[in-house]
Amino acid sequence: MGHKAIEITDANFDEIINSDKPVLVDFWAEWCGPCRMVGPVVEELAGEYEGKAVIGKVDVDANPQTSMKFGIRSIPTLLVFKNGQVVDKQVGAVPKHVLAQKLDAQVTV
Repeated sequence: MGHKAIEITDANFDEIINSDKPVLVDFWAEWCGPCRMVGPVVEELAGEYEGKAVIGKVDVDANPQTSMKFGIRSIPTLLVFKNGQVVDKQVGAVPKHVLAQKLDAQVTV
C-alpha cells in the first residue's frame, strides 16, 4: 500500500497545512456517496506524491470547526494549500488526473 493519506483534525489542521510542501485536503464524510469515489483516489495520490506533497483527509462530521472555517458546504471539497494559504479548490468528485494537475501546479521540483 505504501504511504497513506493523513487523518487531519481540528486539533492538528494548522500544523499540517503550514507544511513547506503543498497540501491537498479532502473534506469528506462517511455518509457521502461521491466522497467514497474520491477516497481511493486521494489514497493513491498520497502514495504517488510521497515526499513532494502532503495529502490528508478531514471528516467534516468529526471536525466541524475546520469545515466552518473554510465554508465547506458541499462535499467532497478538496482544497490545495501552499504556505498555509488556499491556492486551489475542487468541489465534487473528479478523475485523479484533475487533482494531480492541481498538485503539480504547486509542487516545486
